[in-house]
Amino acid sequence: MEAAPESVAACRQFARALDTAAVSYSEFANVLAIGQKNPDYLDPIVSANNSYGRAGLRAAATTALDASRTPGLHPDIAAPMRSWSMGAMKLILLMGLRADVDRFNNAANGLNTHTEAAQMACARAGTQA
Repeated sequence: MEAAPESVAACRQFARALDTAAVSYSEFANVLAIGQKNPDYLDPIVSANNSYGRAGLRAAATTALDASRTPGLHPDIAAPMRSWSMGAMKLILLMGLRADVDRFNNAANGLNTHTEAAQMACARAGTQA
């Protein structure tokens, strides 16, 4: 089965969003993995990683939302991309509010679920994200 051009384009764009999110959020996630329930947001490293992570996630959320709006894209592919974008925005909000680790973990787990759903939708369409 050959994938529709709009599916290929949207899934590639969504893959770029995932790459951007992974690169920008990873350092902040590493800080969270240290194990403190409440990260020390006064620490300059935590603060810098938080700012960088939010900026990257904001760009990724926009890219994912744009991908979901590709003209002619099947709703089964677009919906999980939109859900992912909303999940990324939730994570950005939690970062801005300086939430505790448990709230980040819950939001990240939801984001991972949306990632898998979008990737599976792309795979069913004959392409990849």
